[in-house]
Amino acid sequence: MNLTRRTLLGALAASPLALHAQTAWPAGRPINMVVGYAPGGSVDLACRATADYLAAKLPGAIVTVENVSGAAGVIAAQRVSQAPADGYTLMVGSSNEFCATAHVNPAQKYDPVKGFTHIGMVCDSPVLFVASPKLGVRNMDEFLALVRKHPGKYSYGSSGVGSTLHFAGELLKKRGNLFMSHIPYRGTAPLLTDLVGGNLDFAMITTTAANSFVANGRLVALGVTSAKRSPAAPNVPAIAEHPALSGYELTGWLSLAAPRGLTEEIAERLRIALRARLQDPAYRRRLEDGGLVPATGNEDISAVIQQDGKKYAELVKFANIKD
Repeated sequence: MNLTRRTLLGALAASPLALHAQTAWPAGRPINMVVGYAPGGSVDLACRATADYLAAKLPGAIVTVENVSGAAGVIAAQRVSQAPADGYTLMVGSSNEFCATAHVNPAQKYDPVKGFTHIGMVCDSPVLFVASPKLGVRNMDEFLALVRKHPGKYSYGSSGVGSTLHFAGELLKKRGNLFMSHIPYRGTAPLLTDLVGGNLDFAMITTTAANSFVANGRLVALGVTSAKRSPAAPNVPAIAEHPALSGYELTGWLSLAAPRGLTEEIAERLRIALRARLQDPAYRRRLEDGGLVPATGNEDISAVIQQDGKKYAELVKFANIKD
């Protein structure tokens, strides 16, 4: 009986439930979730929804959100990469700082794969290609005809040099053999002001920022940058549906990460919670209402970064992009 009891206790001690019971994390101090953008945008929305969910599901957890904006998320990511790997600093980051910026920002000091413990994908952040209503362009056919008739006359905006939105625009130019100027903005708010005001022709913009303007007719959605139509904008065709742009795809995504060196025990608890959130209707609705598409959480983030990175590297050469 003693042997059986010892065997049973050993098995329990090795089980995930027992491991969860053994650790003091999270307890005694708040978990700080860093987001590299100002409040109100897609990354901030996803970060706050995830913070609230984890606070409710992890026993003893208090989760706060800290906005550290600047340099397309690089400042926040740099800070998190240097933080202690104790489970009390997390980050919801985007394809910008985890993939795109490495190819254009020489000041970036962290490795987007090796510099973090990647927990899992949070959601897709669909990107729309939109037009100012003043142009009278209603679809990709009309867009292509207009820009090809007047090469160099028209411009598109993005939220900054080296951002996912910038790369999406350059891929459109490359695939469509188009001559357009790129106008970088410091964030989405000034871009929207110029676009709605008729001072900018076209833009790459997230569905989170654009959907309400499309709904009330102040912007015209021409296409979504995913390979297929997005649940966040089901009535907008994929750019790739146009015969001249077949194969076009470049999407934004958001993921949860921690500093490099996080213990596997804590990382696995976070992964389990991240996967389980998909069964929470309130969480899903919060993301979907904000124009985001919940991910499964089973994606290999390192592989996604490397795959997307190849696209970005090619586009840097094509467009001679420099920060």
